[in-house]
Amino acid sequence: MAVTCSVNLEPTARQAVLWTAATSIQAKLGLVEAAPPEVNGGHGALREPRASFVTLTIDGELRGCCGTLEPARPLLLDVWSNAQASAFRDPRFPPLTACEWRCTSLEVSLLTPCERMVVASEQQLLLELVPGRDGLVLEWRGMRATFLPKVWEHVTGPRDFLRRLKEKAGLRADFWAADVQVWRYETEIMAVERPATLEAAPPGPGMVY
Repeated sequence: MAVTCSVNLEPTARQAVLWTAATSIQAKLGLVEAAPPEVNGGHGALREPRASFVTLTIDGELRGCCGTLEPARPLLLDVWSNAQASAFRDPRFPPLTACEWRCTSLEVSLLTPCERMVVASEQQLLLELVPGRDGLVLEWRGMRATFLPKVWEHVTGPRDFLRRLKEKAGLRADFWAADVQVWRYETEIMAVERPATLEAAPPGPGMVY
């Protein structure tokens, strides 16, 4: 199921985002010398505070995914930090190795601001969810989890999507309570297959590394 993109960066800005994520990982591995980007003079969209997730896969299998839900820093700095978190600090996996990096594919999801959904019941939430478009944050008394819109490609519909999200948050699949809180968002996705095998490309216009 295709994912709807609601925020569109220019091609050069998209290239800068992917280059930043790949360079961040390679710098941490000691394969290149690079520091976090200085964004004061860069492309306007890359300087704006944005939330992002970075997903790593090897042969189609998840190898790391970390990100932010709230925009708190310039986009490129958020991507830089989340790329290293996905590669080296995702608690589900050991730190990525240089050998694995050669086989790793990279995907960056840029999030729109989270929109609070006011629902009176689980059934109302299921009816209002838009498969393929909505990412969802679910929270109940400190237990919290999110699914990116891309997860719709791996579930059978809204009910399956919500059940799995509740389990990810540490709740029962059949759980519901009147004080459950939910927010939705959309994403723009950009990806590169095995960036470690590609010839190094310069950063986007105005970016300084």
